[in-house]
Formats: sequence, structure tokens, C-alpha cells
Amino acid sequence: MAKCEQCGNDYDKAFQVTMSGQTSTFDSFECAIRAMAPVCPHCDCRVIGHGVESNGKVYCCAHCAKNAGSGEGLTDRV
Repeated sequence: MAKCEQCGNDYDKAFQVTMSGQTSTFDSFECAIRAMAPVCPHCDCRVIGHGVESNGKVYCCAHCAKNAGSGEGLTDRV
């Protein structure tokens, strides 16, 4: 079995995710998201979708980028 790097659970169905050449082991998507997903600098939620990038920061949406003063010209897609 493999141990989750986020919560420490030893789980027979653990999986690995490789990002930027570093491989990590998790027991759930929840733990993987908590460990790897960026955090919106405006509302502090995890960015698990595409998000938007402005001035080198990743926001969860154009609304947050605009409210942070960084989203000039960005629009959310519906």
C-alpha cells in the first residue's frame, strides 16, 4: 500500500500525480487538490478549473482578478 502525502492514510488505491517533474502520492482527489491546486489570491478558494492568469497570479475567475485590481480586459466564460 502507499501512504498519502497530504493526510498520511495508507491506502491500497492510492495514486500518483506528477507536476513539474515532482511525483506525489495521494489517496483522494481532495488531498491532491489541497496539496497542489493554486489558491486564488483574492478569495482564497482553490483553483481547480482553468481559472484566469493576470500579472503572474492565478485567480479562480475574472471577477476576483478584477476585484484585486489585476483583471483588466478579462471576462468569465459562461
